[in-house]
Amino acid sequence: MAEKIQKEPDDEIAQRDAEITRLKRQVSRLQARMERDKAVSASLAAVSAMRSAEKARQEQYMSLLLDNSPNIIIMLDRSGRFAFASKTFLEVAGVEDFAVVANKTFHEVIESHFDSALAAELNDALSSSVESGNSVDVECEVLVGPDARIFSARITPLHTPGGDVASTLVMMNDITDIRRAQVSAEEARVTAEEASLAKSTFLSNMSHEMRTPMNAIIGMTAIGRGSGDIERKDYCFGKIEDASTHLLGVINDILDISKIEARKFELSPTEFDFERMLRKVVNVINFRVEEKNQLFDVRIDERIPHTLIGDEQRIAQVITNLLSNAVKFTPEEGIIRLNSELVSTTDDECLIRISVTDTGIGITAEQKARLFSSFEQADSSTARKFGGTGLGLAISKNIVEMMGGSIRVDSEPNLGSTFTFTARLGIAEGGIKRRSMLAPGVNFANLKVLVVDDSADVLDYFIDISRRLGFQCDAAIGGKEALSLMDMRGGYDIYFVDWKMPDMDGIELSRRINTREIKTSVVVMFSGVEWSLVEEQAKSVGVQKFLSKPLFPSSIEDIINDCLGIEGEIKLPNDETSAGIFRGKHVLFAEDVDVNREILIALMEPTEIELVVAENGVEAVEQFTADPTYYDMILMDMQMPEMDGCDATRKIRALGTKWAKNIPIVAMTANVFREDVERCLAAGMNDHIGKPIDIAEVMSKLRHYLPWADKVKK
Repeated sequence: MAEKIQKEPDDEIAQRDAEITRLKRQVSRLQARMERDKAVSASLAAVSAMRSAEKARQEQYMSLLLDNSPNIIIMLDRSGRFAFASKTFLEVAGVEDFAVVANKTFHEVIESHFDSALAAELNDALSSSVESGNSVDVECEVLVGPDARIFSARITPLHTPGGDVASTLVMMNDITDIRRAQVSAEEARVTAEEASLAKSTFLSNMSHEMRTPMNAIIGMTAIGRGSGDIERKDYCFGKIEDASTHLLGVINDILDISKIEARKFELSPTEFDFERMLRKVVNVINFRVEEKNQLFDVRIDERIPHTLIGDEQRIAQVITNLLSNAVKFTPEEGIIRLNSELVSTTDDECLIRISVTDTGIGITAEQKARLFSSFEQADSSTARKFGGTGLGLAISKNIVEMMGGSIRVDSEPNLGSTFTFTARLGIAEGGIKRRSMLAPGVNFANLKVLVVDDSADVLDYFIDISRRLGFQCDAAIGGKEALSLMDMRGGYDIYFVDWKMPDMDGIELSRRINTREIKTSVVVMFSGVEWSLVEEQAKSVGVQKFLSKPLFPSSIEDIINDCLGIEGEIKLPNDETSAGIFRGKHVLFAEDVDVNREILIALMEPTEIELVVAENGVEAVEQFTADPTYYDMILMDMQMPEMDGCDATRKIRALGTKWAKNIPIVAMTANVFREDVERCLAAGMNDHIGKPIDIAEVMSKLRHYLPWADKVKK
């Protein structure tokens, strides 16, 4: 019994320990579960925080997207009122804060901040989209500030899962630049097609312009060869010369425009006499004026410096182009005027304005727009009717702009045209004031001159020239007035009488003058026609001198000096005789083409110069080496077989003797680009003459270098 009582506490203790153990395990499980729940809660909190952060980040990016989108984005609620508008819309509409447009209808906002027409257009599109449940696209023009912009708008209804329209999205994209690019591309395409057509037309015209004179040359050569009549042969020669000159002009135009497009067109400034340059141009154009019986008048501003610095040849080319067009497009007995004036001047340069006015067919506004473009004429039909390459004005524009000037045209159809260009030219030292060429030691203030013409403009110009030159001059408009002045004021020392006048022509007036006047008076007849046409009749009535129109101060000075028995100081190249002027001179002429040698030898025959021929560069070097001092000058072709002109020149210069280093060597070649000239000079040549041969240019080079050669030889 005692043992039984003793064991019971142990059992209770064991049970209690077991319960405690169980409870501990339960607590441990509860703690573990709590830890798990805590971890889950923490994880859920972290996920929630991440989701919140991601949502905030997305909202931030969405805000950035909406604020920086170049497109206009508008959200409308189901009643069509503003629920959202992007920053771009607010800027375009000129709205500072969304609150200004919030809850207002779409139509109301667009109308108040843009215009009613745009509002009506977009509202119709909105209604159509909502009714159909589909997106609607519309292109519209929006006035943004002072500029109109083009927008492509898409209106899209947004549906609930049940299919109801919850809101509407309006997106507008600025497509102005795209449309302009499309227009530019189309314009570029049209321009390219027009340029292609212009070049095709140009090539067609060019074929005509080149084949026509070639046909004349070949045809007239055949006619002349088959004719035994000298006059008939001379007629053929004249036509061949005209056709050849025309063909050369076409070739020169093509070469010039090629150099311009290759950016190799350059100017060569030198000192030149402005008036003499104009006289040369007029001499070239005068025969065409005479053929059409046109009135041609030239005026020179006395303030223009006498000696200028510029590319004389290119200025003359521009004036010749303008005058040629004026003559071509002006009918018979029309009027052409060349006027030059000083615009401004500084110490070392001046701006000259030159204009050519005609009474021709005129030009429309549309034709003016393409007049100075390469390969184009004002009207393609003019090429067929009047001829021409369509390059002259484009070349002239380039030349003028290279001279710091500009060119323009004022014209109306059937009312004539005035082409005006300016050029900035240097002033040569001492060349500002023109020196009088009237002989010194003569009191020209006592000289009495009467000028008679039926044109008041010509009389005014002559009076102005007389004032500049310092002699007395009366003017009479017609023969009757001239005779009345003679009755009132007595006789004159010199009479300048126009050949062609109404009522009483110059021949009859000259006859009456010479029946009244003492023998010391001189009658000078002036006219635009050739002297040979009126010479016999004029001399029969006592006319002693002749002066070509248009009149220049220097030509009047020359004729006055001549009338007084004083040799004038100004002489044109064609006034000089070439007979025997190079007698005793020896020139080595290197040329491989037979006909070229034959032409130059024949042309130089009157001068009595001796041309020693070499058929290639090797022969030229050998002949010079054999007897160097025999030769006074060398004319050297560039392109020859065996040895070209440049190599031959280098070999001659390398011989080492004084004369080999100094003998004048002038290139004669068809290579006329500036780089060709520079290649000649780099090889040791002194100068360059272009082919086909211009005998006046050859004579000029010989006159320049042969006297110099004499000095160096000595």
